[in-house]
Amino acid sequence: MAEIREGFFAECEELLESLQDGLQTLSESAAPDAEAVNVTFRAVHSIKGGAGAFGLDTLVGFAHRYESVLDLLRSGKLDLDPALMRLLFRAADLLQDHVRAAHEDDPTVPEGSADCLEALDALAGADPAEPEPEVTDFQPLVLSFGDFGSEESSAALPSFMVLDSTSLADWEVRFHPRTELYRSANEPLYLLRTLTDLGATEIVCDGDIPPLEDLTEDSAEICWRIVMPGHLSETEIREVFDFVDGLCDLTIAPLPLAEVEENSEPPAPWPPVPAPPPTGEQTKDAPPAPAGPKPESAPGEPPPAREAHGEAAATVRVNLDRIDRLVNLVGELVITQAMLAQSVAEAGLQPNASLRSGLDSFTLLTREIQDSVMMIRAQPVKPLFQRMARIVREAAAATGKDVQLRPLGETTEVDKTVIERLSDPLTHMIRNAVDHGIEPPEKRIEAGKTRTGTITLSARHRAGRLEIELSDDGGGINRKRVLETAIARGLVPADAPLGDAEIDNLLFLPGFSTAKSVSALSGRGVGMDVVRSAIHALGGRVAIRSEFGKGTVFTISLPLTLAVLDGMVISVAGETLVVPLSSILETAAMRPDDVRTVAGSTPVLQLRGSFVPLCDLGAEMGYHAQRPVVRDGTVLVTALENGNRAALIVDEIVEQRQVVIKGLGDSYGRIPGVAAATILGDGRIALILDPADLVRNMTRAGRAQPLAV
Repeated sequence: MAEIREGFFAECEELLESLQDGLQTLSESAAPDAEAVNVTFRAVHSIKGGAGAFGLDTLVGFAHRYESVLDLLRSGKLDLDPALMRLLFRAADLLQDHVRAAHEDDPTVPEGSADCLEALDALAGADPAEPEPEVTDFQPLVLSFGDFGSEESSAALPSFMVLDSTSLADWEVRFHPRTELYRSANEPLYLLRTLTDLGATEIVCDGDIPPLEDLTEDSAEICWRIVMPGHLSETEIREVFDFVDGLCDLTIAPLPLAEVEENSEPPAPWPPVPAPPPTGEQTKDAPPAPAGPKPESAPGEPPPAREAHGEAAATVRVNLDRIDRLVNLVGELVITQAMLAQSVAEAGLQPNASLRSGLDSFTLLTREIQDSVMMIRAQPVKPLFQRMARIVREAAAATGKDVQLRPLGETTEVDKTVIERLSDPLTHMIRNAVDHGIEPPEKRIEAGKTRTGTITLSARHRAGRLEIELSDDGGGINRKRVLETAIARGLVPADAPLGDAEIDNLLFLPGFSTAKSVSALSGRGVGMDVVRSAIHALGGRVAIRSEFGKGTVFTISLPLTLAVLDGMVISVAGETLVVPLSSILETAAMRPDDVRTVAGSTPVLQLRGSFVPLCDLGAEMGYHAQRPVVRDGTVLVTALENGNRAALIVDEIVEQRQVVIKGLGDSYGRIPGVAAATILGDGRIALILDPADLVRNMTRAGRAQPLAV
């Protein structure tokens, strides 16, 4: 049962993502999108149904009242306006909180639920404690008579549930809910309503109901016969009942056209299916289903057929611990492969085609296994961006500003661990962007901007890394104010000659804040230094670009995975280092005639008509003192995140090899220019460099000047 429960909550994450997608589509549409409304409704209904199966009454209650408003929107009884859109987003956020609380067995009701439910009930126009009976609540009718196929009983049903015997539909669906379906808080009428969304649907209630005095608590004789249009596929019809699979008896079969005309007699009764009776509390709390809209007079264009069940079922949920163990084993396999190759080389064995072929095959197989495992761990950043959309809404509400989030590159994939550990830094940055970056509506209008501020959150792969860019169209960084604050707090000398980039980086100093007062979002001097520390802990870096009056851009560069990378093994001053292959553009020979000096002291390499700053890697790493760079040697031309290049002077390029990333641990702290470490094939430990950070430190120290490509 515990595994099934975990499976439900894993599915809830997917349903919540689908809910956010549907709401986002609705918010961006000029007119209500019927499919988006259906997506949101089905997501909430599925969560409610699953929660009912596990007795999560609080979650069921919230989802039901949210679902009721969505049903009114779906049936055209509510108009979609900005106020309703905000309420739907707010309810979606709280539904996520309820799911999380249920998962953690936290009895505390999420804050804000009461106000949200009050607003939902006001729109639904019903008292949740005593719901008004709907016309589709045919309990008195079905429990008093046994002739559900008769004209009298059909006349009392809503028109969309009455079968017209002259219909020429092609599918006959028999739907018999078991008692377990009702106990799990699923409502058959909602499923029938969903069927009507697929096209013109004709439904008749059928069942062999005994007299009232003979009924028992475990009776579940009510069933339905549904006729569906022939242009639909069986898969489309069956998908409606996916979530109640095992809780009902369902048959779908082609219906000959002649049979529709000839069958005037009621269909054969369904045998009763005994099941445990529902509890009194569940029976009492189960609200009636709202009346459904009438079907369209004629179906529109047939919707595209969805993927078959066989293809959709080709997925499996696996505990993350198992994947982590697999990743660790792959890492050990990479190390073993390197050690084996090293041992063969050191043994001085004669060249042997069979041995060489075996080692090559082993290397190739190791690479394929590693790539496959990394693909398993890779996830799109979309769920993370959806969480940030909620942060924007909450921060905007707290500050009284109009702010929208514009996500880009949501399908960009990265290691799951990177996504999880990136959530907190991004949350800090989003809140700061809303609180400090975006101006109040009045000031934006005075500045000739739109009333609504825009925060753009984008992700992409660049130079073998994940690049996340967070930008706003606000007022930009007031560098004069930042510098004055830093001087007043004694963070920098009053006569310090700081450029724009240095002033911007003051924002990352511990305890720094320009807020004049403490608010719920900022002003306590905690935030951006935490952001930088968290990003550095991931082997990443963060940079700032800002233009006063126009906005600010934060760029975060992170490794795609925290497990394995392709590296170039080099030798510098007798030490072995590794440079990520993804950051290397090319290797080149350095001759004295190609070396120049610019800006008074910065050595550069003339390479095919352009100049590239030189970095003496041995001196920068502290292996030897600074020495003249005008000599013969070898350089690695590396790409920086800002589009520039730098040339690292090395003594020797040893080999290209896949290496396992190992953290340095908290004992060493952060070492400038060093991203991580690895274990080589001979058992030695080598540092993995971060060329961009290395050159950035040179620039700050005045030993290099950035040159554009």
